[in-house]
Amino acid sequence: MSHKMLSGIDENNTAPAVEQPDNGTPENDDADNAQESAVLCVANMNCGGCMRKVERALEAAPGVTSTRAHLTAKRVAISFDASKTNVEDLISTLDQAGYNAAPLVASENADDDKLDKFFLTCLGVAGFAAMNIMLFSVSVWSGSGDSMSNETRSLFHWLSAIIAFPAIIYAGQPFFHSAWRALRVFHLNMDVPISLAILLATGMSLFQTIIGTDKVYFDAATMLLFFLLFGRFLDQRMRTRAKGAAQNLLKMRAQSAMVVQPDGSTHRLDAEALMPGMRIAVASGERFPADGTVASGNSEADESLLTGESLPRAITPGAEVFAGTVNLGAAVEFTATKTEGDTVLAELSRLMESAEQARGRYVRLADRAANLYAPAVHLLALATFIGWLLLGVSWESALETAIAVLIITCPCALALAVPAVQVAASSRLFANGVLVKAPDGLERLAEVDTIVFDKTGTLTHGKPAVLNADTFNTEILQSAAGLALASRHPNAAAIVKIAKDRLGADALQRTEGVSETPGAGLMAVSEAGEERLGSAEWCGITDETHASTASLWYTRPGLEPVSFQLADTLRSDAVETLKTLQDAGYSVELLSGDRADAVEPVARELGISNWRAGCKPQDKIERLGELKAAGRKTLMVGDGLNDAPALAAAHASLSPSSAADISQIASDAIFQSERMHAVIDLLATAQKAQRMAFSNFALAGMYNAVFVPIAAAGMVTPFIAAIAMSSSSIFVTANALRLRGMKLRLRVRKNTGQHQPTNQNGQHKGFQAAQ
Repeated sequence: MSHKMLSGIDENNTAPAVEQPDNGTPENDDADNAQESAVLCVANMNCGGCMRKVERALEAAPGVTSTRAHLTAKRVAISFDASKTNVEDLISTLDQAGYNAAPLVASENADDDKLDKFFLTCLGVAGFAAMNIMLFSVSVWSGSGDSMSNETRSLFHWLSAIIAFPAIIYAGQPFFHSAWRALRVFHLNMDVPISLAILLATGMSLFQTIIGTDKVYFDAATMLLFFLLFGRFLDQRMRTRAKGAAQNLLKMRAQSAMVVQPDGSTHRLDAEALMPGMRIAVASGERFPADGTVASGNSEADESLLTGESLPRAITPGAEVFAGTVNLGAAVEFTATKTEGDTVLAELSRLMESAEQARGRYVRLADRAANLYAPAVHLLALATFIGWLLLGVSWESALETAIAVLIITCPCALALAVPAVQVAASSRLFANGVLVKAPDGLERLAEVDTIVFDKTGTLTHGKPAVLNADTFNTEILQSAAGLALASRHPNAAAIVKIAKDRLGADALQRTEGVSETPGAGLMAVSEAGEERLGSAEWCGITDETHASTASLWYTRPGLEPVSFQLADTLRSDAVETLKTLQDAGYSVELLSGDRADAVEPVARELGISNWRAGCKPQDKIERLGELKAAGRKTLMVGDGLNDAPALAAAHASLSPSSAADISQIASDAIFQSERMHAVIDLLATAQKAQRMAFSNFALAGMYNAVFVPIAAAGMVTPFIAAIAMSSSSIFVTANALRLRGMKLRLRVRKNTGQHQPTNQNGQHKGFQAAQ
């Protein structure tokens, strides 16, 4: 049976040399070279500014030749001269720069879960404190004048202080720790003015409570902290969900292997300890733990996660097998040729991690704005404080006005401008069966002008279906399905499915004594004679004309041979969806690892003029790079494990829910339904979300333009400032929520034409036009 070419495998079925992974092992390019590499976890690298500071600190260290920080995964890969520095010195360098670093360890995911729980606990504590303090504040407001004694009012203030102080000390840790680390190395970040506003408001309120005045703002401090923690928790949660896709890819490999000794004995060994040259036994249903060559046995390998090909590949002695693929048939033994970091699976992991680290433009732009905003807020608050002192007011009043400025300039509305739209858009899409995962996925989806599709499992269902199901009577369908129940082959599963759909599961019964011959078919002997289900040759069909018309045959004595025509069919609305996208001005391409004779009919039926067959993962990444160099913003839609690096490298990415786990992790969004119209829903929503995000930024800008001068003029107390800050957040959120009920249409883009890759001779490189 046909299969797609694997990533990293040339025409001679040999694996190419790959880069040494960033795992702390020496590079071997030069025996005299002391170059080493390491990957460090940087737990408090929270923004694009942090990422740049980490890279700059390491680049300034002696012996460091290159650094590459990955914000989402909170890691930094370092190449260094081992004769001049070591990992401990690099960790010390980051510590001096204010960042907590440690070597990458396997428990990183557990640490992420703990951090998520910590943020959620802080949010709960702040919310509890804010609600209870607000009850005391309402009592004080309603009891103003002569209806409440000073002693009662003072009691409510002290009760508010008792609740506020421990809550702020605990729930404010994410901001306080971040601010202290920045100040310790003479830097500013957005957590510094936030922490300053919270601490000053709380300290000032305690002072006013002690001297018995009414200027108490515990409610403002806790409310401010709650809103800020809500935004920070959402950001941390999204980072955790998107993190580590490249490492999750390696979980697809087998964890152990059965090694065969020269004397024939066997023993179980961890996959990490395997060495080239070892002979390994793989039972039916197990994953191959390494790349290698089959030594004995005949079977079939399910390579769908690695290649996207829905049909298994027959393997015989001498055939290549690859780590992570599944042995579907009889037990085989193979000789390992590539193990651990040298396998095709490991190469896919490196390709994907490299692609992931290429994303960061939006975070970097936002951080540049934050780098300007933070000092501006401090200078404005300081100028307000000094200005009022020069005007002769008391230091308490001047400090109160400065605190109001710090609170009112808190970037809550700006911080919620995009997340609020993301929540509304994500909720709308979720109701339509689309799950958006990436924090900035909608922003990038709105910019898309080119869409690149994989074929198998994306435009098609990814599994064979019986095309002539209506031609079989009940008795034949029951008999064929009885044989098919004994096999895990996709073709057999297709026959079982159609039988269940027509007759019901209760009407099917597995035939006794079925034997399977890998690559041929199934056979059982009953009182009626010998039944067979499989290839034409297996079933004795000698007429080449008839043999070529069916994928499977069913035969038994006294019955004319019955043909089952199977094919991977297009999704029901694929043609309509592709036409809508092209009419809207999107450039559409098809990149498939399948054979040209399988890709060409699909491209022709869908009206795709630019298509390419036999693509390896590197080929897809190369094509995406060509489109990027041409100024295109590409959406990659794919489902296979071999699509994961391309999904991570594309400007935006989308996978069906039937995709491999690693492809779903790498993609920005996942659609649940069988219909391709989800692509249109996603793009239309992303376009509208972008416009609403801009309107939210305008609202936040108007808020600052109006209220900052008022606060600096001393016309706003810290409590009113907190109310204004909260109101701006509410307005921004309310504007975003309108998106959930809107009727949307895909906006027509300007037709930018089709872009085809060319080689140095100016000829189309690998692309073929569907006739």
